[in-house]
Amino acid sequence: MEQVKQQIVVKDLGLIDYQAAWDYQEQLLKENVQLKSRVAGQLSKPTTNYLLFCEHPPVYTLGKSGHLENLLISREELEEQGIGFVPTNRGGDITFHGPGQIVGYPIIDLENFFTDIGKYLRFLEEVIIRTLAEYGVAGDRSKGETGVWIAPHDPQQARKICAMGVRCSRWVTMHGFALNVNTMMAYFNNIVACGIADKKVASLDQELGRKVDIEEVKAHLARHFGEVFEAEMSDVV
Repeated sequence: MEQVKQQIVVKDLGLIDYQAAWDYQEQLLKENVQLKSRVAGQLSKPTTNYLLFCEHPPVYTLGKSGHLENLLISREELEEQGIGFVPTNRGGDITFHGPGQIVGYPIIDLENFFTDIGKYLRFLEEVIIRTLAEYGVAGDRSKGETGVWIAPHDPQQARKICAMGVRCSRWVTMHGFALNVNTMMAYFNNIVACGIADKKVASLDQELGRKVDIEEVKAHLARHFGEVFEAEMSDVV
């Protein structure tokens, strides 16, 4: 008998303030955790899996294990340039979010899939790698470093195109990945991206030498997410 696939609701939040998106993630996570807490092992109704897409106004975010010294400009300069700064509860160090970058926030109950955070991160990387392959770009993993890279084994050419940082509560995930598509890369000059000083950052438009259709990339991401997680993805709402 064929196993019934998990359902994942895909939502596009558009351009949204980082804190507003974080609050919404916390709300969805809390709803799922409460469902799981009512009666251990006996859910009154199943948890709901989500994949949220969005873009943020310019903001630097610092992971809970990050180092503030990796922010290379002052708070005054941030204000002058209209860039936000938010310490977060995700893993990882400092990164940038801004227009032209697709941020993906999976709010999924890993108990519906598997209970292994390392495997979850590798699955997220696989989604990005397959999406980049649609454009003839060879994404890859870098040993000991989460995220997706281009030419990670060449010290002169290694560059990161997708940063990742997640949090998990009662096996419900939040935060996720940030894929540079048409991102203004100058913003990365103000930080030591992900705390890694000796490697550059990349964006899909620079790799291809042309602007890329953001909606098309989201469609590829959703499709490959469904393939990798063996789930049914809803239409984008």
